[in-house]
Amino acid sequence: MTLSPAQRQTLTWIALATLAALALWLLAPVLTPFVVAAVLAYALHPLVELLAGRRWPRVLAVLLVEGVALLLLVSVLLLIVPVMAKELPLLKAQVPVLLDRLNATVNPLLARFGVDFTLDVASIKAWLTQLMDANMDDWLSAALASARIGGSVLLSLLGNAILVPVVLFYLLMDWPQLVARVQGLVPPRAREAVHGFFADCDAVLGQYLRGQILVMVALAAYYATALALVGFDLALPIGVFTGLAVAIPYVGFGLGLALALLAALLQFASLGGVLLVAGIYALGQLLESFVLTPRLVGERIGLGPLAVIFALMAFGQLFGFVGVLVALPASAVALVALRRALVAYRASRLFTG
Repeated sequence: MTLSPAQRQTLTWIALATLAALALWLLAPVLTPFVVAAVLAYALHPLVELLAGRRWPRVLAVLLVEGVALLLLVSVLLLIVPVMAKELPLLKAQVPVLLDRLNATVNPLLARFGVDFTLDVASIKAWLTQLMDANMDDWLSAALASARIGGSVLLSLLGNAILVPVVLFYLLMDWPQLVARVQGLVPPRAREAVHGFFADCDAVLGQYLRGQILVMVALAAYYATALALVGFDLALPIGVFTGLAVAIPYVGFGLGLALALLAALLQFASLGGVLLVAGIYALGQLLESFVLTPRLVGERIGLGPLAVIFALMAFGQLFGFVGVLVALPASAVALVALRRALVAYRASRLFTG
């Protein structure tokens, strides 16, 4: 069977794409910091180009933009530190009282149903006290033991934390040249179509980033305000942290919820106060999932509310947590490709007959 030139060309592109996908799959652990740095570089390079266009030395513009971005990231993470510094001593003092109250409340309720249950408060108190009284040497020993068991994971995390900023710096420095090199690899006959496609993707992804920032700011304001209205002492740090952490789907919200419930338990020392804080977070999750994200992100990239929900669920099912992270930007790029495919289909003989 003799293949036509067009068929040979198609098979060649399929083989190249397969080899590229195989290489990406095999090198996935090594490529992780480079992919993270590339995503950050894509988001930050417009600021660098803006400063460079105003005759700033490029190295100074890159250092300023990357430094501010890293400072903001560290600031968000440090919002947890004062919360934990305040709550852990209170938790140590309140745990025995809370356990006694829980035992006194649960036992009569279960006794009504004929269940003989007694919470071993003394053992739980002793275990928690031992856990919280552990000194730094104990924590360090445990960390080192963990490192010996899973040292590759620990070293990988530390290596990525150092490598990502370094890779980001070089990507931002060479971004225009890298883009030009990639464009130069596209066959001349396809450059116009490919350039148009990536220009549309760039516009859609820009809308996605701006929409996501609006969602984060709106939720930070909501949580801080709502928690302050119910008399929550740590409304500002926990509310702002939760709002900004929603950029990491589910994990950010879950961490903020855990911190808020812990602080509410210690402050209010009652089920009513804890349920009130939990209700604020439940309403915030509904607000994010069904109003803010579909309206501020979905509509900006051309996805309706149902499409946004479906994309999050589908990518999460297929690729897990990473799929949830990339669901909306990947859907935006797929939407651009679908629109172009529909235009080509309507202009084809298959549609026109």
